[in-house]
Amino acid sequence: MTINDRLAELGIELTTAPEAKGSYRPTLVVDSLVFVSGTLPLVDNAILTTGIVGADVSLEEAQRAARQCMINMFTRLATDLGDLDHIGQWVKLTGFVASTPDFTAQPSVMNAASDLVVEVFGDRGQHTRSAVGVSALPLGTPVEIEAILRLQS
Repeated sequence: MTINDRLAELGIELTTAPEAKGSYRPTLVVDSLVFVSGTLPLVDNAILTTGIVGADVSLEEAQRAARQCMINMFTRLATDLGDLDHIGQWVKLTGFVASTPDFTAQPSVMNAASDLVVEVFGDRGQHTRSAVGVSALPLGTPVEIEAILRLQS
């Protein structure tokens, strides 16, 4: 089964990759590694939800945003690599969660992203991860996720 078959089975449709919102490359391939810049939870070119987790964004809303970040990352990777089946292994996800000082469930927010990667890629989706609380993120988004992947040999 291809990754596109698996996405279709899960009801996930990849659309057009969002454009870069600044002076950077969304992805960069160095040898067999792919570095993916911070990805936002955009839907129709607008942030899915805005605000601070623990104040005006619930854990569940933040998890939906994290999941959307990953769908957007899949779209970006499919566009830039030509085929998601070129991915040999997800190496690391780093999630930034705009949250109040007393909110400590950043790993729970990132579980939504990690679970989706494993659900789509199986063993190739197993990865290391960091979940970091920050005071603010670009465009008021509650979640931003970056990744490192390895291409198939």
